[in-house]
Amino acid sequence: MDPSEETLRPPAPADGLVLLGEQPGSGYRTPPSLVRRADGQTVQLTRLLYLVLEAVDDTRGPAEVAEMVSTAYGRRVAADDVRVLIETKLRPLGLIRAIDGSDPEVTKPNPLLALRFRWVVSDPAVTRRLTAPFAALFTPLVVAAVLVAFTIISGWVLLTKGLASATHQAFDQPLLLLVVFAITIFSAGFHEFGHASACRYGGVTPGAMGMGLYLVWPAFYTDVSDSYRLGRAGRLRVDLGGLYFNAIVVLAMFGVWACTRWDALLLIIAAQLLQMVRQLAPMVRFDGYHILADLTGVPDLYSRIGPTLRSLLPGRWDDPRARELRPWARAVVTAWVLVIVPLLLVTLLLMVLALPRVLGTAWASLGTQSHALTIDWAGGDVAGVAVRMLALLAVALPVFGSLYILGRLVRRTTTSVWRTTRGYPGRRAVAAMLAVAMVAGLAWAWWPDANRYRPVERFEHGTILDVFPASSFGGPGLRDGQIANAPHTVWASTAALPTRAHPQLALVLVPKPGAPGATNGAHPAAAGSTAGASPTWVFPFNRPGAPGQGDNQALAVNTTDGSTVYDVAFALVWADGDSVTNRNEAYAFASCSGCRTVAVAFQVVLVVGDANVAIPQNLSGAVNYSCARCVTYALAQQLVLTVPGDLSPAARQRLESLWQQIETFSSGIQGVPLDQLRDRLLAFEDQIRTLVVDEASPGTNPGTAPPSATTPGATGTEPAGGGTATSTPTVGAGPGQVPPSQTGSDDPTPTAGVGGPVPSTTAPASAQPTTTSPTSAPTTPSASPSSAEPSADVTP
Repeated sequence: MDPSEETLRPPAPADGLVLLGEQPGSGYRTPPSLVRRADGQTVQLTRLLYLVLEAVDDTRGPAEVAEMVSTAYGRRVAADDVRVLIETKLRPLGLIRAIDGSDPEVTKPNPLLALRFRWVVSDPAVTRRLTAPFAALFTPLVVAAVLVAFTIISGWVLLTKGLASATHQAFDQPLLLLVVFAITIFSAGFHEFGHASACRYGGVTPGAMGMGLYLVWPAFYTDVSDSYRLGRAGRLRVDLGGLYFNAIVVLAMFGVWACTRWDALLLIIAAQLLQMVRQLAPMVRFDGYHILADLTGVPDLYSRIGPTLRSLLPGRWDDPRARELRPWARAVVTAWVLVIVPLLLVTLLLMVLALPRVLGTAWASLGTQSHALTIDWAGGDVAGVAVRMLALLAVALPVFGSLYILGRLVRRTTTSVWRTTRGYPGRRAVAAMLAVAMVAGLAWAWWPDANRYRPVERFEHGTILDVFPASSFGGPGLRDGQIANAPHTVWASTAALPTRAHPQLALVLVPKPGAPGATNGAHPAAAGSTAGASPTWVFPFNRPGAPGQGDNQALAVNTTDGSTVYDVAFALVWADGDSVTNRNEAYAFASCSGCRTVAVAFQVVLVVGDANVAIPQNLSGAVNYSCARCVTYALAQQLVLTVPGDLSPAARQRLESLWQQIETFSSGIQGVPLDQLRDRLLAFEDQIRTLVVDEASPGTNPGTAPPSATTPGATGTEPAGGGTATSTPTVGAGPGQVPPSQTGSDDPTPTAGVGGPVPSTTAPASAQPTTTSPTSAPTTPSASPSSAEPSADVTP
């Protein structure tokens, strides 16, 4: 015997070492053997190393160990081989004691997604006693009954009963919400009982149970390393045991609900379903990850990412590390890697880009919850205080988790790159340039500006594109060349106006550079202006175009504080051509304080004979721009009648006499209350319609109105005076305000593009007249102009 060997202490295994043996159902070509250290870490060994470790004790020297290994291995192993294997392989892994007999110092792997700060609640002996009664729940008949009942109850809750009443009751009674939260936490611990009980049912020993921190979130755990002794089916039963116990909680909560009828308990059922779905995700080390690992027989899937990616490079398919797996297992692992790596990278990118919005939202939510906490504390509401504390914790934890992940990732990446580029100046320079580019990217993504750290609003869609800082804010928008569906240019008086929380797609016209703004050749009407002149155009859109031949337009523009402006346009038009495209327009625009602006357009179109095209248009629009205490009102009323030919002299004389009365009424219209204007004009319409009907069909009852082509009516509730009064100014574009836009037309005819309404189709010309009812448009307050690029010269 070598003298030096006599002075050495025989090798001895480390304390707490457990030899698990060869892994059944392995996905490796040569199945590895597994060993569990005292710290719970499972180590894969080749068969030779496992035989050496199995033969080692504190009495056998290297020569004796070599003889035992040679017999079991079937090949000659020398004592020197044993020494080399012990010193270079087993001892660095912490499986053999140090030469002086002390316990080895091991460096436990520190993966990014690992449970930390573990606290043991029950040691293995206690766990075995606690889980023994639950093992019977894995009897096949019991499992089948539980799964059937679970399916029926889940479908009833989600598809029939619903969770609205449960949510209302839970948040209406904070004490019930605390009960729901407590039972949900308990069910998370009961989930771990499922894994341990499945171990007991399979005949292996569960380890310690406890809790720790997964990133920054509290989590429960169970040591089920001994399940590696089981076959693939047994390991899958252990993996699914936690989900099975979640199903048992669903049954139990349904039973309690059936007795108490507390709908809030149904939220626990929903929480169990969400937890089960989350646990099935194979992205992180949840149950889904372990299910996939046991299906493939590859214990640590994350360790296969590097070899798998390298094997996909040209000429590297036969990489030895990749060829360790059986073909089918390699195919499954490769597919998992190709899915999980892009998903992790995209998740990391979205986390980085969304961090400013998350911080802004968290800060706003913390302020809201802190204020509510102060109120509940002052009122002595113990349940409310507890709910607010939980809410503060729920808001803060995701933020800390995101910052913690990013910090650890940066530190690990920096350390790894620095270590791997040591001695390679060129590689280190490239790494430095990449680091500078990443810092520049972070500065672009995180640099504070007006909207970058704003809280997430409830109206935002939350799509992937929304996290990019360059994306637009404020809901839907328009891009150059984009055609949107039915953009609003006006709002009816009864329609809900857009707000910051509930925006609507709208068309806002702005002046084109150099566009004339000081004159209007149609209807000058402004208080304080000289005859024939219009006030300075201050509105953030182009003025309406001048009326064409056969058109009628009333345009009232008011920019003088405390003034009253009326513009009235009445017209009787005889249309005897092939096309009837007459337009009747009323526009009232105000930018002043304490002012009153009214535009009334009344047009009667008599269509003589047959017209091939009949597209009459009736438009009204009222705009308050930076107005305070304003009444702005626009009324457009159009009557279109068809007659087979010219009226008789008697009928024409009656019509001329009636029209003189209408013109007399128009000259004194300022003395008519706004809420009576439309009724008076409707009365005139009835008289004209009766006259035409009597002329066209002498036998027709004069009181019978002919069918109309379109029957939109003026809708809305108007204040005294007929318009919508604005009592307070709206400045800027803050929450609850509307950007500068047009408001007005109640005509239900849809708009097409930018120009105006899609004309409705009228009936063919006949002896029966057709009519178009009026539209009116009270105004709504609008905000001061916001900066925008000038658009093309478009007439609303």
